[in-house]
Amino acid sequence: MLLSNRRKLMLGAVVLFTSACKFTPVYGPDAAGSKLDGRISVSAPSTREQYLLTRRLETRLGRSDPAPMTLTYSVSHSASGLGTTATGSTTRLHRVGALSYSLKNTSTGEMIDKGRLTNFTGYSATGNTAASLAAESAAIERLMYILADQLVDRLHLIDPALLP
Repeated sequence: MLLSNRRKLMLGAVVLFTSACKFTPVYGPDAAGSKLDGRISVSAPSTREQYLLTRRLETRLGRSDPAPMTLTYSVSHSASGLGTTATGSTTRLHRVGALSYSLKNTSTGEMIDKGRLTNFTGYSATGNTAASLAAESAAIERLMYILADQLVDRLHLIDPALLP
């Protein structure tokens, strides 16, 4: 009984505090999430990593050309060893990625937002060469999806008054 009362109290506190700060869900009606759908043109990819990033961005934001806003980006990633055996063989790799982006008003060229995001992923290199290459490829794909999702989250935080 006591646990049930605590849950009700906590839920009531969350509702009270979120309504007091004018909290609105990103994906609610007329919220920030819907104001970006189909309104951003993503620069064309030239590498596999850029393709993966662009594919994820267009899945989340929609594809639009021409669009009132243009997103340009550059992405880089590197790998370093994490785990080693007693003989010095690397068993686990850590892949770090960085994404620099800028969002501009297409018609005026005015900068709306820019920034840099970083994240990481890891993978095992204990199998044969084919398994290690497949694990590396999957890790790069995961990393690009993570960076794209971070970017979409960041774009949803932009003040809607700044959007064309």
